[in-house]
Amino acid sequence: MTGRPRTILHLDLDAFYASVEQLDAPSLRGRPVIVGGPSRRGVVCAASYEARRFGVRSAMPTAQARKLCPDGVFLPPRFDRYSALSEQVFAIYRRYTPLVEPLSLDEAFLDVTASRALHGGGRDIAAAIKRAVRAECGLAVSAGVAEVKLAAKIATDLGKPDGLVEVPEGGVAAFLAPLPVGRLWGVGPVTEAALRKLGVTTIGDLGRTPDAALATAVGTSSARGLRALALGEDPRDVVPDEAAKSVGAEETFGEDLSGRAALERALLEQAGRVGRRLRAAGLAGHVVTLKVKYADFTLVTRRTTLANATDDDRAIFEAVRAQLERVDAERPVRLTGVSVSGFAGEAERGQLDLFQAALAPPPEVEKRRSLNAALDVLARRFGDRAVTRADLADEDGREDDG
Repeated sequence: MTGRPRTILHLDLDAFYASVEQLDAPSLRGRPVIVGGPSRRGVVCAASYEARRFGVRSAMPTAQARKLCPDGVFLPPRFDRYSALSEQVFAIYRRYTPLVEPLSLDEAFLDVTASRALHGGGRDIAAAIKRAVRAECGLAVSAGVAEVKLAAKIATDLGKPDGLVEVPEGGVAAFLAPLPVGRLWGVGPVTEAALRKLGVTTIGDLGRTPDAALATAVGTSSARGLRALALGEDPRDVVPDEAAKSVGAEETFGEDLSGRAALERALLEQAGRVGRRLRAAGLAGHVVTLKVKYADFTLVTRRTTLANATDDDRAIFEAVRAQLERVDAERPVRLTGVSVSGFAGEAERGQLDLFQAALAPPPEVEKRRSLNAALDVLARRFGDRAVTRADLADEDGREDDG
């Protein structure tokens, strides 16, 4: 891949909070939905596209939104639900690259340069991600594909809603040239007004204007930076989150769960998701944590430390199932979560690999490895929730019968 430009995606969930409300309450689909603070001083967090037709926008005072759209459905935000869905969406992103830079719950940059050999070009990867997010999470995500962050972000904005816009390789400057100069990062209303006095109305105009002329309007340092961006020069890398301290999965239920059997079924699915994420990241951990949030929002956590680091679905599930004995499973539960931390270092992983290479693994260990590998392939193709381990599901079913 040396010598080839980078491939960067910008992904943005359309009207995220409002779309989640419409997802959870189908009767709201097609209606103007405004999510925001209910008080007089509240502001709009998100507005559906139906509400935007009335001029409602994010960060607008809720009182003003009510005047613009008196028949709108005004809802308080549910950040737990938005965070849980965001986690699911970002897990899909990380199937394609570890280089994911979150900007917010609903927006991220991905560098998929190294993923092209496995998953195809940037447009193919963006289209696959869009399909997966729609199928597994019920949400629309708009995508921009380009060699640089600036162009990828603008491409996403131009394609909304539910769009996919690709900037041709080598065509960043040509893509930017006809766009209004106000679309360029760093050009706010004051700077835009100053540039217009110079006759600069498009990004192309800005790129053709000498630095000396620009400096009279925006200053020397800003002139150089803005002109470089106008010419498509944006060397900034996609900077992923700092190294993960834990890998987890959790879910807020549509209806509260109670009883050990129901909770075990939820934990079985979550343990499988955690195992797949660990294996995809090449991690194994010693500490397994169970998280339970009750209907009254009381939160309890229980954890155990394993002698050997693991990335195995069954080992994770058995660990959290044992911790379930330490919580009240009969109270209504609104959320459960499973996480693994205390990751083995390279030296420990290396020692384990050497030991296992010297001694043939027992048939049961080899069987579980093969099963995990097969489930990983199926999950990448059909989604995390499409498959589960039959051996553990059978165990769970026998307990239900008893």
